[in-house]
Amino acid sequence: MNTIYNILTILGPTATGKTRLAAQLCYKINGEIISADSRQVYKEMDIGTGKDISDYVVNKINIPYHLIDIADVGYQYNVFEFQRDFLKAFKLINQSNKFPVLCGGTGLYIDAVLKGYRLIDVPINPEFRKNLENKSLAELTLILKNYKSLHNKTDVDTVKRAVRAIEIEEYYKHSQLINKNYPKLNSLIIGISCERELRRQRITERLNKRISEGLIKEVENLLNKGLTPEQLIYYGLEYKFITEYLTGKYSFDDFFAKLETAIYRFAKRQMTYFRGMERKGTIINWIDCTLPDDEKIEIVLDKFRTPNLSLKIT
Repeated sequence: MNTIYNILTILGPTATGKTRLAAQLCYKINGEIISADSRQVYKEMDIGTGKDISDYVVNKINIPYHLIDIADVGYQYNVFEFQRDFLKAFKLINQSNKFPVLCGGTGLYIDAVLKGYRLIDVPINPEFRKNLENKSLAELTLILKNYKSLHNKTDVDTVKRAVRAIEIEEYYKHSQLINKNYPKLNSLIIGISCERELRRQRITERLNKRISEGLIKEVENLLNKGLTPEQLIYYGLEYKFITEYLTGKYSFDDFFAKLETAIYRFAKRQMTYFRGMERKGTIINWIDCTLPDDEKIEIVLDKFRTPNLSLKIT
């Protein structure tokens, strides 16, 4: 009996060309993209999050996409909300007789929806937070380590994030996870890999390009609209270092070098997460990022053709 895929997943670290490939595949299989990026959900954060909307245009056709620009900047979107919004998008795409293509680099989001994690929307606990309010970031980090292994270092980027992470873990400790009726997802998962030095080169080129396109101005505009430096630093990477540059903490050269290094490390953490998924049983079919687009597309379609007899490929 042949296995029927009902979703395609394109994942990989930053700067590997995931979005462009996903859009081209959607053009071939009558698909729509569901973005799996923890920062592209935010409005007005375009250049820094790498939305690259032009990639969604293939042969003058606009490929529909979901879960981009769905939250106001300043809001703290989470994996529970992503899972909820993913299910809505997945249902909508199926109702339209289109094929869903999940694409992004946020491994936790991808894992949560493909494996159907049973998640809870954890409420704020003012009394519990009060017990943590005088703790340093180092102290909060140690407390969080008592709950779980810190694979995701962003949980302890700031005091605010660390307090929230501890609050969530404490809630989970005393609560049973809710049961939901999830669709059974059977995904062909394609990973885009890049040799480390090439990945670093691409990251540097893309960072230069985004700065020339107005990345610093984008952050400056958000500050001028009333967001505090602390709010922007929450979003990490570009928003953190540019905010610190604009507030006088770094010179331009220091800011660029620190941000460049931070993105290198981020890409490495992404790969570590994906390898962890594989160790836990997720099958990822890796494709070299240097292959021509046509060849990548054909590799993916070949993997679809045999097991999925119902998929129409144009």
